[in-house]
Amino acid sequence: MTTHLGFLRAINLGATRVFPKDDIRRTTEAVGFEDVRTHINTGNVRFDTRMRSRTRIEHTLERAYAADRGFEVPTITFRADEFRMLAADAVALNDANPGLARHYVYLLKDELDAATIAAVEERGSDAGRMVVRGRAAHALLLPGYQDGVVDPLAAAKLLGVATNRNLTVVRSLSERWC
Repeated sequence: MTTHLGFLRAINLGATRVFPKDDIRRTTEAVGFEDVRTHINTGNVRFDTRMRSRTRIEHTLERAYAADRGFEVPTITFRADEFRMLAADAVALNDANPGLARHYVYLLKDELDAATIAAVEERGSDAGRMVVRGRAAHALLLPGYQDGVVDPLAAAKLLGVATNRNLTVVRSLSERWC
């Protein structure tokens, strides 16, 4: 059995895309994943599986979630060891950039090609900058960025299927589940 972390995109954003964490746990268990846990109501799930293919794991979960909810739920997964390294890299990047107002980590379904990485990293402005590392894109936001703007660096559309978590959640999940 291998431990994986899953991140659900675009849930609990309004009245029509509700997916409570207890229902996420129930649905994840129903398709055969074991030792399922959730953390806060933003679509973070930890589970064990014998499946080895990330694509197969994500498709299994996406089909189950869509069947349960009646809407598509893009799902991005990482093995626990991968996520632990991603989180350590995020903390190091944060430490190397003192004075940030916010640090969001976009978790990517797929790695970006070189041209897309360049386009994402060119999105820097007075609000901050983007840094791409593997299947993570970091929004390093400076004091004075417009709080409440969903995508202050206008990079999200370039990332493909992705969901973001703040550094506090990334660090907490790594400590708790990895």
